[in-house]
Amino acid sequence: MTVAAAELTERESTLLASIPTGLLINGEWRSAAAGQTFTVEDPSTGKALLEIANAGASDGAAAMDAAAAAQDEWAATAPRFRAEILRKAFELVTARAEDFALLMTLEMGKPLAESRGEVKYGAEFLRWFSEEASRSFGRYSSNPEGTQQILVQKKPVGPCLLITPWNFPLAMATRKIAPAIAAGCTMVFKPANLTPLTSLLFADVLMEAGLPAGVLNVVQTTDAGGVTGPVVKDARLRKLSFTGSTAVGKRLLADASSNVLRTSMELGGNAPFLVFADADIDAAVDGAMAAKLRNMGEACTAANRFLVHESVAEEFSTKLAAKMAATTTGRGTDPETTVGPLIDAKSRAKVHALVTDAVADGARAIVGGSPSDGPGYFYPPTVLAGVEPGSRILGEEIFGPVAPIVTFKSEDEAVALANDTEYGLVAYVYTRDHNCGLRMANRIETGMMGLNAGVISNAAAPFGGVKQSGLGREGSIEGIEEYQYTQYIGFPNPNNA
Repeated sequence: MTVAAAELTERESTLLASIPTGLLINGEWRSAAAGQTFTVEDPSTGKALLEIANAGASDGAAAMDAAAAAQDEWAATAPRFRAEILRKAFELVTARAEDFALLMTLEMGKPLAESRGEVKYGAEFLRWFSEEASRSFGRYSSNPEGTQQILVQKKPVGPCLLITPWNFPLAMATRKIAPAIAAGCTMVFKPANLTPLTSLLFADVLMEAGLPAGVLNVVQTTDAGGVTGPVVKDARLRKLSFTGSTAVGKRLLADASSNVLRTSMELGGNAPFLVFADADIDAAVDGAMAAKLRNMGEACTAANRFLVHESVAEEFSTKLAAKMAATTTGRGTDPETTVGPLIDAKSRAKVHALVTDAVADGARAIVGGSPSDGPGYFYPPTVLAGVEPGSRILGEEIFGPVAPIVTFKSEDEAVALANDTEYGLVAYVYTRDHNCGLRMANRIETGMMGLNAGVISNAAAPFGGVKQSGLGREGSIEGIEEYQYTQYIGFPNPNNA
């Protein structure tokens, strides 16, 4: 099916007709108070998919009221009760995997194969935190003097505001909502307005799984600041979790400071992908494809700067370009498609501006380099050789299928290039020398590193960065702790009575 000829199939229309289009507040789907709506588009065609409720400030306030009212009762529920809801949600999402995958492809554009992978990845947070819910322990001990006993317990922080981006519509929701449920926190959830449909379907599934009214409240909107700003300032809010750009994250951190909110910030990235002279080049190319083209490069974990030893740069560049050229760009529902569209016209324009700027500075496009013709927001996979250090494309998050290549001569130079950024989310290193790999882990300023691996995200691993890539961790045992605070109770040692 060509992009130009693509129309909604009967299955796609049936699925869209089943999606809730309202706001979820206190267990009920309702219209926005002002009656406003907005349209969600298919980025492969630019055509409308669905019209849904558009929350305003009063809707955000109602969602906050519901979350605050439900908090005490929800916090008092047994951990096993919360765990069973998460486990049921995992089973329901897994049973409806094809619906979730298709919906993500329609609203975000990624190929169905990638959407299916996200369903599996996103659902795993539900299963992981269903197990962590009943394993979050405190401790009991004596003080060193033996005069008192120390009792430490973990308690839910309270109502949370969760804000997710558009690029992973299911996984970003489950990665925040699942630990909040496990810890006993209620939520006001604002999904991205570009891809809210998957979140609405997921919220509906959580209700089916038995989540009580008011625990999760969903307020999609085109006026993010107008809706979330008053919620952040509400004295009843206890935590803010945000995934998105560093610029927006900084503003939210400033706003959160007025009430000293607990914050988790998963912000921008500028991941270096290092290929040393002794690397398995074929494995490095395969890893580069995964690290660069997953989600069309629209991921904070995407490899953004390819730093390649000068002795293998030509081989790596040629093989990577050949792999890029062999991809098929098209609507994600087409089984032949391996690369979908970018999310919107603005994103495509930014990607092309970065490429144009790099070429003007002397870089050479081995493959790609120009926007695709026709409807939809497509940009072909692109490899740029001869990119000069200091080029704009190396300093900004590309968020597109473009691989700029820079060469290095020594390990010290590679480290300097890798660390030449304000970001520090993830890095990728390819080398056969295990000691070199471990040195890179010690020397590169990053919260995560893939050693001879192009994809490392996992529900059991702590996801997060350093520097301006954010604060806190999501997933793993650390994930639930982001939604808890520690309480200490001291009392006389009963043995001394």
